[in-house]
Amino acid sequence: MPNHVKRRAPAAPGSIPAALQMFESEVRFYREIAPVVGIRVPDCYQAESGADGTLLVLEDLSDWTPGAEPAAGARALRELHDRWRGRAHSEWPWLRAPGAGDVLVAELYDRTWPTLAARSDLSQPVRAYGEHLVGRVLQAEADVARAGELTLVHGDASAQNMRTSPDGQVALLDWEDVSAAPGVLDLAWFLVSSVEPARWPEALTAYGDVDGLDVVLRSVMVQGYLSMSDLPDGGGAEWNARLEAAVVML
Repeated sequence: MPNHVKRRAPAAPGSIPAALQMFESEVRFYREIAPVVGIRVPDCYQAESGADGTLLVLEDLSDWTPGAEPAAGARALRELHDRWRGRAHSEWPWLRAPGAGDVLVAELYDRTWPTLAARSDLSQPVRAYGEHLVGRVLQAEADVARAGELTLVHGDASAQNMRTSPDGQVALLDWEDVSAAPGVLDLAWFLVSSVEPARWPEALTAYGDVDGLDVVLRSVMVQGYLSMSDLPDGGGAEWNARLEAAVVML
């Protein structure tokens, strides 16, 4: 089976990937954390970082089913979070902490909102809450730290970054956003990015204790709005439905 080769040129100076050292963090994840992480991730055959960028040579899981069922994805996240709760940030002090890059995210959101507000596919509750977040993103990001005990989080736990094996095992891919944060941050992003609202109860039940979910939702919704902004007007109905479900939970 062919390997999956992932090359990244150095991130543009001043960009969010550069500020958060996202590409370098993924290399460190595969070098230092993946061997002991305790959940299924692609095997890593080469992990290099240098002036020319980063290189990963990974196990190719393209023959696995893209995504994960809501309950299965939530259980995989819970397994990760329980294993490293209270100790990930001391095991790997380089892990990104809550609030990293928050100024850049806040500036991007406030700059993007006028275009978002003009979209035709925002429902009234989603448009109203998006407006409410303008000028408040820094606080939303700061609130994440009080949502619970820090653990190892994937940081971009969307179904797009999951694969399911023929026997139902879930693997997590693309660890550029690996961080130390409350585990419910991953769960919240899984819901808002990937799970149709009618199936949120399945994921919530499978994950178990969701204390702090309401605290992290605002930060996650900021990312949801920004993701929606990448789509052409009229193409964001699914994002709008998930964002509206999040508004209802707040």
